[in-house]
Amino acid sequence: MSTITNHLPTAELQALDAAHHMHPFTANDELAKKGARVITRASGIYLTDSEGEEILDAMAGLWCVNIGYGRDELADVAARQMRELPYYNSFFMTTHVPAIALANKIAELAPGDLNHVFFAGGGSEANDTNIRMVRTYWANKGKPEKSVIISRKNAYHGSTVGSGSLGGMAPMHAQGGLPIPDIHHISQPNWWAEGGDATPEAFGLACAQELEEAILELGEDRVAAFIAEPVQGAGGVIVAPDTYWPEIQRICDKYEILLIADEVICGFGRTGNWFGSQTVGIQPHIMTIAKGLSSGYAPIGGSIVCDEVAAVIGQDEFNHGYTYSGHPVAAAVALENLRIIEEEDIVGHVQQVAGPYLKEKWEGLMDHPLVGEAKIVGMMASIALTPDKASRAKFASAPGTVGYVCRDRCFGNNLIMRHVGDRMIISPPLILSPADIDEMIRRIRKSLDEAHQDLIDKDLMKAAS
Repeated sequence: MSTITNHLPTAELQALDAAHHMHPFTANDELAKKGARVITRASGIYLTDSEGEEILDAMAGLWCVNIGYGRDELADVAARQMRELPYYNSFFMTTHVPAIALANKIAELAPGDLNHVFFAGGGSEANDTNIRMVRTYWANKGKPEKSVIISRKNAYHGSTVGSGSLGGMAPMHAQGGLPIPDIHHISQPNWWAEGGDATPEAFGLACAQELEEAILELGEDRVAAFIAEPVQGAGGVIVAPDTYWPEIQRICDKYEILLIADEVICGFGRTGNWFGSQTVGIQPHIMTIAKGLSSGYAPIGGSIVCDEVAAVIGQDEFNHGYTYSGHPVAAAVALENLRIIEEEDIVGHVQQVAGPYLKEKWEGLMDHPLVGEAKIVGMMASIALTPDKASRAKFASAPGTVGYVCRDRCFGNNLIMRHVGDRMIISPPLILSPADIDEMIRRIRKSLDEAHQDLIDKDLMKAAS
């Protein structure tokens, strides 16, 4: 273990954290009793905690540290920009060089005619922007009644009131009066959990056709847009069957519905292309971006907008924006991050080296008695835990009970691997080498073995009736 200096003892840090810091998506009273794990530094793919333990971060923070931790170049750029122009806005007929350069670079990287960027502080803000943008677009075209946005159950699009409404997560909708009006949800393309006796191909097609049914039910004259992640991330790394996305594209084209691809997780190399839309073969009108845009080194997000939508929005004043839209320091950091991804060919590394090797090792986990399904696209992957592979059975225990047992074992083995219900998911830094992947898989297998034994000891290896 390495020595950590210059901080209070762990117990004191935990007490201060519990006294004053409210954590997101957390039962804070419960955490206060247990004590949060205090992360003090990071390098490459490893975190170090206040006790000096090194932890392999298979989640890249929150799906975002694409280039890995500890890149001095980004710190240097941030310091230089802070000295030169630490802040200015772009509200009052002004702009600045970092925002200009970053918007230009994003337009160069984005496919098709996605040539315009509206900046935000993160993905949640960007999806709030998208709600207002698509409704303003249709209003400017003389169709203000086109205000309904269709999304998917179990989707995640952020946690503000607007973006949380776009998402389809029941626990979020249970708090704070969500969803807001004119948001409609259709089924997710999760064959493992919801496909029944249908083949993946038939199930994928049926899920996509729910979009057409919803458009006809709600009225084509009322539907403004459809939003979806190319691969559902926080919902459990749900990979749609191959039949799904071509049908979605066909339906959006047929009914002239704006297609919004939420690329907050899938963008900037995670799926083996610059954008997940390229991986699944769609051409959206708007892309939501954040996370990998700066590899998490600075908070920044945005909406990449196609020529047609930008032209219509530009006809009138768009009464929308954020204090930190295109923040110069965040924009400069993001630009340097994109330079590193491009010059070091990190997307090529995912496509040709890390992605194929991880796929081979990941799908090999199917031989474990707990694992019923192993799905992977690029550098995001999931395994479904089950007491009975053949029937794709769910556990008799409450959803998430088994996943939590497994996640706890991962944490104990100095591995950050997340659980979503009884699915285990990873989204590691894109810089993983084959040797790093071997070490990650070793820790995953050890954790699965220990979790399996725990479930046997606690009599939890039972299928739901």
